[in-house]
Amino acid sequence: MTPRRRIALALALFGLFAFGLVKATAPAQQAERAEKAANLQATPSVLLPDDWTKVLNWRCIGPATMSGRITAISVYEADPKVYWIATASGGLLKTVNNGITFEHQFDKEATVSIGDVCVAPSNKNIVWVGTGENNPRNSVSYGDGVYKSADGGKTWTNMGLRKTFQIGKILIDPKNPDIVYVGALGRLYGPGGERGLFKTTDGGKTWERILYVDDAGFVVNV
Repeated sequence: MTPRRRIALALALFGLFAFGLVKATAPAQQAERAEKAANLQATPSVLLPDDWTKVLNWRCIGPATMSGRITAISVYEADPKVYWIATASGGLLKTVNNGITFEHQFDKEATVSIGDVCVAPSNKNIVWVGTGENNPRNSVSYGDGVYKSADGGKTWTNMGLRKTFQIGKILIDPKNPDIVYVGALGRLYGPGGERGLFKTTDGGKTWERILYVDDAGFVVNV
């Protein structure tokens, strides 16, 4: 027998041996896998306990769920776990547990574009919202004035300054919640509108413009 034939015969014998080994071990492996699958089906709690699944909920994490931009945050400093978050085009959110959960507010008003939010330092139930995003940019929504809530944001009343279009800043006197300052931008892409710094001493019933530059100047911060 030539060396080449000897090699071919050895390879053939090795192949038959390997095939027999696979055939011999395959049933054992299949039986082991079947036993494991049966055990998992019999005891599904091994993967995830039933009491865990009861408290799980699905939630969308994006990328299309966006509130636009965060324009302001107002914290009630006497109880800092209570605060409000204003968004450029997604309305207003409130938390009373330091952000563990949020409640949407201001969803039933004429606009959901907000430039600023401010809670009275002396009373967490008095909250002011200035509508109209305060970031001059390529896509920005305008508002229709300032709103006031006397019940922590459950209901809102428009308190005027409807032609401010964009509100830059709201400040409330620390001791007297009836004294409020509002910085307004007016129209972003043209002259006009209610521009400058406004003040009320009667909770928004009347307003006085205490700072005015011209029909193109505006106040974005105070």
